[in-house]
Amino acid sequence: MSTTTIRLAGRDDIANVAEWNRAMAWETERKQLDPQVLLRGVQAVLDEPRRGFYLVAERDGAAAGCLLVTYEWSDWRNGDFWWIQSVYVAPQARRGGVFRSLYAEVAKRAKEAGAVGLRLYVETENHRAQNTYQELGMEQCHYFMYEQML
Repeated sequence: MSTTTIRLAGRDDIANVAEWNRAMAWETERKQLDPQVLLRGVQAVLDEPRRGFYLVAERDGAAAGCLLVTYEWSDWRNGDFWWIQSVYVAPQARRGGVFRSLYAEVAKRAKEAGAVGLRLYVETENHRAQNTYQELGMEQCHYFMYEQML
């Protein structure tokens, strides 16, 4: 039986997290991301904790996945939503509870910090992930997401 542990990412994790972000973008959207931009982006989170934090999952001592948490202030609720982003589980660790362990740790930390809720977005065609999120107690929101790149 494999043991999963969750820890905060550190500087030694930058290369792994950046590579996982690259792999996730390719798997989910067929987007090729610039590896140097990814490295700088991951490092920027570690340099400025106000941006958020990464959690890393390890199975039997080997890194198996990660996610990013960022914050969104809600004036309606006078508190922060914690956004779960950049989720990646290594192929050999999938369907083994790694994401569930990461999610449980985020939920625990969010409650301790007084967050008002957890949010994430998911590709419209990623039904496996949607089912997982629903099984964890998350509900689909009634919002659509729009963006404009600058």
